Amino acid sequence: MPQDYNQTMNLPKTEFPMRAGLPQSEPERLKKWEADRVYDHVMENNEGKPLYVLHDGPPYANGNIHLGTALNKTLKDFIVRYKNMAGFQSPYVPGWDTHGLPTELKARKKAGVDNSSTISDVELRKICREFAEGYIDDQRSQFKRLGGIGEWDNPYITLQKEFEATQIEVFAEMACKGYIYKGLKPVYWCPDCQTALAEAEIEYAEDPCDSIYVKFLVTDDKGLLTQMGADLSKTYFVIWTTTTWTLPANDAICVGPNFTYSLVKWEDEYYVMAEALYESAMKAAGKTGYQVVGTIQGKDLEYMKTAHPFIDRTSLVIVGDHVTLESGTGCVHTAPGHGVDDFNVCQNYPDIPVIVPVDSLGRMTEEAGEKFAGLTTSQANAAIAEHLKETGALFAMEKIIHQYPHCWRCKNQVLFRATEQWFCSVEDFKEDAVKAIQDVQWIPAWGEDRITSMVRDRRDWCISRQRKWGVPIPIFFCKECGEPLIDKEAMLAVSRLFREKGSDAWYELNTEDILPAGTKCKKCGASSFDKEKDIMDVWFDSGSTHAAVLSKRPYLKFPADLYLEGADQYRGWFQSSLLTSVATKGTAPYKAVVTHGWVVDGEGRKMSKSLGNGIEPQEIVDQYGADILRLWVASSDYHADIRISKDILKQLSEAYRKIRNTARYILGNLYDFNPDTDRVPLDQLLPIDQWALKKLDELNQKVREGYDAFEFHQVYHAIHNFCVVDMSNFYLDVIKDRLYAEKADGKLRRAAQTAIYTILDAMTRMIAPILAYTADEIWEYMPHHQGADGRNVMYNQMPELTGVKADEAFTARWDRIHALRDDVQKALELSRKEKVIGKSLEASVTLYCGGELYDFVKSVEEELKTVFIVSRVDVVKGGEGAIQGEVEGFSVTVGKAGGEKCERCWVYSDTVGADPEHPTLCARCAAIVRE
Repeated sequence: MPQDYNQTMNLPKTEFPMRAGLPQSEPERLKKWEADRVYDHVMENNEGKPLYVLHDGPPYANGNIHLGTALNKTLKDFIVRYKNMAGFQSPYVPGWDTHGLPTELKARKKAGVDNSSTISDVELRKICREFAEGYIDDQRSQFKRLGGIGEWDNPYITLQKEFEATQIEVFAEMACKGYIYKGLKPVYWCPDCQTALAEAEIEYAEDPCDSIYVKFLVTDDKGLLTQMGADLSKTYFVIWTTTTWTLPANDAICVGPNFTYSLVKWEDEYYVMAEALYESAMKAAGKTGYQVVGTIQGKDLEYMKTAHPFIDRTSLVIVGDHVTLESGTGCVHTAPGHGVDDFNVCQNYPDIPVIVPVDSLGRMTEEAGEKFAGLTTSQANAAIAEHLKETGALFAMEKIIHQYPHCWRCKNQVLFRATEQWFCSVEDFKEDAVKAIQDVQWIPAWGEDRITSMVRDRRDWCISRQRKWGVPIPIFFCKECGEPLIDKEAMLAVSRLFREKGSDAWYELNTEDILPAGTKCKKCGASSFDKEKDIMDVWFDSGSTHAAVLSKRPYLKFPADLYLEGADQYRGWFQSSLLTSVATKGTAPYKAVVTHGWVVDGEGRKMSKSLGNGIEPQEIVDQYGADILRLWVASSDYHADIRISKDILKQLSEAYRKIRNTARYILGNLYDFNPDTDRVPLDQLLPIDQWALKKLDELNQKVREGYDAFEFHQVYHAIHNFCVVDMSNFYLDVIKDRLYAEKADGKLRRAAQTAIYTILDAMTRMIAPILAYTADEIWEYMPHHQGADGRNVMYNQMPELTGVKADEAFTARWDRIHALRDDVQKALELSRKEKVIGKSLEASVTLYCGGELYDFVKSVEEELKTVFIVSRVDVVKGGEGAIQGEVEGFSVTVGKAGGEKCERCWVYSDTVGADPEHPTLCARCAAIVRE
């Protein structure tokens, strides 16, 4: 009777699915994680271990997450998962930023009111809160779907009572140190949003504009220009500006005190311009045939007077070190109501007024002159230029492209506009902040120079906003003398009120119900006060998280071990957090800062609706699964811009399959393996098994280095390479015969199972921080040794080194065998194409080599048949085979193997038929079957 020898083979068995079906399987696994309270158990398991705190920068609760947010949260999850498996307890408290203009505008739209319409502050804030809380719920679900673990049910939110109360404490501390003041200064002002903006809320874009040269008639030259022959009735300072609309605010002309200025005569007019710039200015005006009649130092021009070209006002000539010779005329149009440098230099001249002829809506006021009142600034640009032309005051006009600030919310141009605002005096502790920066590890390293220069160059921080949805500035003004009350007890009373009732109480209660009894004005002694109407800049909200979260939750710590955000946060959260922390605690709130770049399309272009190249995270999750998105994050060098496209995702899906198939193959060969009873001691493993474990140890070290350095692409590439090159293409292929054909519980098979079990156990732990869902799935199907927690891979630690004894000579020996195998594989493939053989076991290979290589190949000859997966190997000294290999001095000839094919293991052997009971089997298989 013919016998079915397949029944005697140890063929792979596993229920682990070949097709991942991640979009369908991941949501079910996520439900299980929540039901099993995985994060809580991770925290409990790691209690007592060193604390590692990654502090979450709060995304703004204003819509669905985008790929940049998904990238950010996934990177953080890699770190939190890894640290919890690497000997630390690493809690993760997600946060949300909720106050600010975008939400207020949506709330007003929902309520059907604009900025001028009447709606109670409390009612408006209620709608704002509902908007923010709804977005938080949506974003929380989306973040969890990406596989992130953390305190999702106990996040920090900037609208929470406790958070607002702590923020007031931070403000009080800074105010009482003298760092907070109110003053008239030019600030970025958005006419559309009708509020002041911080530097962090500004974006620059290239805008076309008219640059104009304007003549200011000299009315008093201190006798110096007339000495050179000038006719004062036809002598002008020529200024240059790109913001024509600011001319109504001009009340000075600034020159560089150390520059040389020329008096240039053209026809019967005289012009004062910098010696280095008058030629380009005359060219712009199309004026030729001029001559220089004299020169004068800038400092000697100080206090000369000119007449404003269309307003009855004197423009005083002053000096300032900010004047440059890069462009224009060296005579700088100065409007202290609309420029920081202008404002600052005019502080040296007390008689120069600060004129602001533009209202909060960006329209010219009566102060701009009756002809221009009511015009928008863009309308005024054209109207004023035309007027200058008509009156002969226009010297020249050119079209240029320049960098101009825009509001990063509404994207419209902003103005510099002097208004009464609250400021944080950064200058008072700037050097302390710079020193604190030096104590932080910046990744990439260039981050240190970047934030240092930003802090050194920054002006005082405008922290007030003319809106309603935010944390009120806890200042009261005396009704009698108008003096602001900077009093710690008063501010702490506000903090206590907010902790109990939230910041809505500011709008619900009267002043006397908030202030401590007996509070008096420190200036005049009066006891009646008004509340400040402005709210705090939202960057002050998020900049206070170190105090409201790290210092308030006892299981966290200050400073945090790590902040990780996009590179835009050097001017945003990294900086606002640094400033509030240094101002209140004298140190940075973080020990290390990691930054990532922007997500761009496959061609490196910024994603936009107009280009139609945007991809939503949900699209990727629905089509490929969250683990593919996580693999994309891990595969990228995220410090630079990160590309994504459908092609990239397809490639990553293929890479994912390689990793998954490696795990599935191993699982299929562990169906009868008990790690506690069947493992073979390391020193009794076959050399090739020891080599595989040595490769695993090398992988382990590389992976740990990658995780520790936050270089996740190193982790991904190392694991992928290990699966493809070391496992699939070599080791797992070579041991297939041992696993399938050897005696089920024999030492040879158990040795191979010991190795692959060790590999899968370690590899699954290594990929767990990245492929969160898949690692948990593999772990669920694996056998586990005593001491491992089989419930979830996250309850276990990163793998230790195997301890296999394999020196450099051993590794070099097997790397050399591997190289020989690659050459033989190529020769087999060529012979297969030429129909010499079919499967590799039909082959007999003859290896030709000489000298030391022959000695080496001869020494490993016994192992080569198994390694090459052929039926016969012969080694010949000297000569040359039919196919030359990559290994120098090595060539191969492939022929048909002699003997008969074993029905069970398919090896061609002369021993087939030797056993009369099993005439179709080779001697080895016959013996195994008999047993």
